[in-house]
Amino acid sequence: MSLPLDTSLSPMLAKLGTSLPRGEGWIYEPKWDGFRALVFRDGDSIEIRSRDQRTLERYFPEVPPLLTTTLPARCVVDGEIVVPSTQGLDFGSLLQRIHPAASRVKMLSESTPASFVAFDLLASGSKALLEVPLGDRRALLLEALPGCAPEGELEAALKAFATGKEERRVMTGSWTKNVEEAERWMERFERFGMDGVVAKQDGSTYQPGKRGWVKVKQHRTADCVVGGYRLSKEGTGVGSLLLGLYDDRGALSYVGHTSSFKAAERKQLLAELQPLEGGKSFGGARAPGGPSRWTGGRDTSWVALEPKLVCEVGFDRMLGGRFRHATSFLRWRPERSPKSCTFDQLPDFLRP
Repeated sequence: MSLPLDTSLSPMLAKLGTSLPRGEGWIYEPKWDGFRALVFRDGDSIEIRSRDQRTLERYFPEVPPLLTTTLPARCVVDGEIVVPSTQGLDFGSLLQRIHPAASRVKMLSESTPASFVAFDLLASGSKALLEVPLGDRRALLLEALPGCAPEGELEAALKAFATGKEERRVMTGSWTKNVEEAERWMERFERFGMDGVVAKQDGSTYQPGKRGWVKVKQHRTADCVVGGYRLSKEGTGVGSLLLGLYDDRGALSYVGHTSSFKAAERKQLLAELQPLEGGKSFGGARAPGGPSRWTGGRDTSWVALEPKLVCEVGFDRMLGGRFRHATSFLRWRPERSPKSCTFDQLPDFLRP
């Protein structure tokens, strides 16, 4: 490729914030629930790179043809690969693409085709745009992708894009300068596949690899039953608590783990949990998994506990009835009955 930017370019990143920054010069964008992707196009040649420099064309063979018919002949674009569904953006279907079998990837590319959201233009023709202010880059992006701007307010654009009514399957991202509007996005559009909001300075340059943006995610809490634990690497304390919620059948279903404990707390916690060892815990429903291609062969053995302890944890997203990331331990809930810790405490769209 003969582009002004090399394919080894690292994407600009965001640091996690607890609230959206306010003041002059801030603009706000949806944080899409997908795979970050830098697209390099030079004529008929297209490379799609993840933030960790993985090439993505092999996992999303249907995306390069989309971009060939949409993007300028020579450009570098920052964006997100997503999989729309009738329920919103489907991150679970996205994860299934990272599979070693080409036949399975091909089948999924036809049954659950991916789309692309473009939110920044980093190069056009022979000119690199990293030093161009964000507001100007955004204007150039809209010029470069005519007809791909979201139609109407964000709600209409999300619904059309996520339900497959948007035939082009390539869209430029929405944005606003109104912080109150961005905060409303956080509350209203999580169910459509918004993973939060990203705040950027309108006059900022693009800084590869730097955390110059601010991302704010929707944070929720849940009261969970402690159904087991895994030992720490040293074997002298608790590495993580295994969490569960009761399903409609009254069975405790594994939903994830929490591991935010200091070294001294891990040892003390192990001693406190030992009298509860040997319980049935997750015996009647989904249980913690063993080794898989995702665990890299690490030790995933665990100890079952009598389901008598309840703790409150903080989380951001759920996928298939499980916390997508490790949760943060907030506090013990000794006054809470374990049987009262059900999926009903979650919003409808987060329940399995």
